[in-house]
Amino acid sequence: MANDLTTGDLLAAGPEPSDVTRRVLRIIADNQRKDVSLVTTESTFEELGIDSMDAVNIVFALENEFNINVPDEEMKNIRSVRDIVEGVHKLVAGKPPDGPEKAAA
Repeated sequence: MANDLTTGDLLAAGPEPSDVTRRVLRIIADNQRKDVSLVTTESTFEELGIDSMDAVNIVFALENEFNINVPDEEMKNIRSVRDIVEGVHKLVAGKPPDGPEKAAA
């Protein structure tokens, strides 16, 4: 019950983005040295000046932030900020709460 991300509402109800979305946007902004207000879920990589190497660095930062593993096949499909946000939400929602031993308790 601690994880409400499985509702399918990736950007949260209403105009406020979820905590996961805010953290993803902040990481992208930090990586690109841009103000976080310039990075939205509607931003494209082209608009933000994100090249393939930047995308790899962003994914590494997200893996560390959320303790997730982005499969290599998925990295090939990332083309926008929305792709990243949706992918992180799916991976976080599918992750055991605090490891396998606590999930069984």
